[in-house]
Amino acid sequence: MGEFIDAALSFPAVLFTFLLAVVVFYWLLVLLGTMDLELGDGDVDLMDGVGLGGVPVTVTLSVLIVVSWFVSLAGGVVTATLDLGSFVRVLLGIGVLFVALLAGLFAARLVALPLRKLYVDGAEPSRNDFVGRECVIRTGRVSGDFGQAEVTAVDGSSAIIQVRQTGEHKLTNGRRALIFDYDIDGEFFWVAPAG
Repeated sequence: MGEFIDAALSFPAVLFTFLLAVVVFYWLLVLLGTMDLELGDGDVDLMDGVGLGGVPVTVTLSVLIVVSWFVSLAGGVVTATLDLGSFVRVLLGIGVLFVALLAGLFAARLVALPLRKLYVDGAEPSRNDFVGRECVIRTGRVSGDFGQAEVTAVDGSSAIIQVRQTGEHKLTNGRRALIFDYDIDGEFFWVAPAG
């Protein structure tokens, strides 16, 4: 056990050992329910730039730190067994740090790819999302107090909505109409003939 601790507290692994202790402490607090999984947003542009966006920063950084620590620990043990001068050993340690960071980044990206689907980030859908979209009338007529239409959302799903119209143009079954407003009190959309 003493050799393991010596390896974990020697260069280059020592840089990641303290970060690993923070990660372990954080996940223990998450398991106990005293911390949130999505602690802080981090720099989203930076995370997206290195392929880690779309997943909580705490998850990707944890994977990056754990893998980097392991690779730097293994690399430190291998370089310690070589009979080299101290300057060459430091240069090799810096190389091990670089390889460890790349391995950690690669592993974090591998983990982030499937997890992105679980963490879809976006605003809650709203009825106002339909305003400005075209719809197809699904009732025989549309008047100031009656009518239904089918509208397709941005994600491709469709919905049957209550619609109303004013004016002389008659909207009938199968005609396309433009949704131009939503009436909150009546919970219906105002439409006009499209085109």
